[in-house]
Amino acid sequence: MSDILRRGRLSSTPDEKIHKFTSSMIDDAWIFDADILVDMAHTIMLYEQEIIKKEDCVSILSSLLKIRDEGIEKLDWSYEDIHISLESRLIDMVGEDIGGRMHSGRSRNDEVATCIRLVLRNQLLDLMDEINTLRESLLITASENLKTIMPGYTHLQHAQPTTFAHHLLAHTGALKRDFGRVLDAFSRINMCPLGAAAFASTGFDIDRSRTRELLGFEGIVENSMDAVSTRDFLIEAAFVCTNIMLNLSKMAEEIILWSTSEFNFIELDDQYASTSSIMPQKKNPDTAELIRGKCGVATGSLMSLITISKSLPLSYNRDLQEATPNIWKCVETTTTSLLIMAGMISTMKINKEAMELQSVNGFTTATELADTLVRVSGIPFRTAHQIVGMIAKDGHVPTLEIIDDAAYSVMQKKMSDLGLTEDIVHEALDPHLNIDRRKAAGGPASNEVLRCIGSGKDDLVSDINTVNQIRDHTERSVKNLLDLVHEFIGNT
Repeated sequence: MSDILRRGRLSSTPDEKIHKFTSSMIDDAWIFDADILVDMAHTIMLYEQEIIKKEDCVSILSSLLKIRDEGIEKLDWSYEDIHISLESRLIDMVGEDIGGRMHSGRSRNDEVATCIRLVLRNQLLDLMDEINTLRESLLITASENLKTIMPGYTHLQHAQPTTFAHHLLAHTGALKRDFGRVLDAFSRINMCPLGAAAFASTGFDIDRSRTRELLGFEGIVENSMDAVSTRDFLIEAAFVCTNIMLNLSKMAEEIILWSTSEFNFIELDDQYASTSSIMPQKKNPDTAELIRGKCGVATGSLMSLITISKSLPLSYNRDLQEATPNIWKCVETTTTSLLIMAGMISTMKINKEAMELQSVNGFTTATELADTLVRVSGIPFRTAHQIVGMIAKDGHVPTLEIIDDAAYSVMQKKMSDLGLTEDIVHEALDPHLNIDRRKAAGGPASNEVLRCIGSGKDDLVSDINTVNQIRDHTERSVKNLLDLVHEFIGNT
């Protein structure tokens, strides 16, 4: 292949160790298809702006299609990046007098920034799809567990009774916000830097709006220096992925705990579990543990991107080559983790009896008992809190007599004299009635949970439609670009 990059200014080539250190070819595999699309759009624009001749445009486009069909494996991996390797392959096919014109009016700096954005926007669409799949799994499982009572926790201590449906909706709400963050990040990623050249634009009469249109971007990154140097969109994408993984790690930790003999709340489907090489009875929640561990992969990628981008002077610096492997790893890890979590949720067995049995352990109805004392007698909540706290401290099962004794020691009055009865106490200690009373917006009462499930399903349908509309637009843009390429070739 032609040594098209180093032959002018440089007189020697890197040895094997230096080449291995500087080359990005392995990581560039992610952007091979995108690079060809960018080349096609740029070439068509060059012809339309009368910068290159039509016959040269057709020859370049025909060769790009052939390179695309051959795949990245046919490129020369001795070059430092895919852009030069691809251009060199083109020149070998059509000659430098034709192929050497493709790079007019651009640099690798704006080229790679455009390729990264093209690939990343598609990855974020896939990511949003997986978020929505997990939301759907949670909503379906919640719908099936409206009456499944379980203990709610604070500090991992039994706190108050709730339902499994209510618990799952908490994760659904977090994922809806995650979806919104990804969608918001997408809007800033879907901007085209092509035409910024090295950093100072170009003297050629290019049309940046045309290449933006051909590639399906919503706008351009206007300042040419900003266009090639910024990687804030990578940091933002890595942050939203990290936040998703933090939420998934919470879910994973709960699944791991709930799978233990101590909890016995759920059992994972066999495909999401492993066994021990020595202990034949073991069923280990390995997939959940890996999601919990892979949260560190996303967090590490985010920290790497922040550190790589720190203190870089404008405009482009080679440090940025190290940014892209981190974002690919981060997004891929997050997307796969979402898929695995959705599968675990939708297939796990739920031990409703064990959940309900544990729902009252640890005096989880204490709050409702205190609330009841307030409602019945009109005493201040803080006084009721003290009375019930004393009963909890002594470890007694609350009866009217025990409550009266505690109340008298606190305020020299008996609760029975203030209207409290044994039936009212019994109702206050019933976990089902505890939950039914909590009808405030977002509470665990069945009707309120049903409303939230319905609202969640409506939001999900809207968000799925949003992703489909965006995907249709981006895919249609790529199809139109390829159709235009074939049109050029067919008209010769």
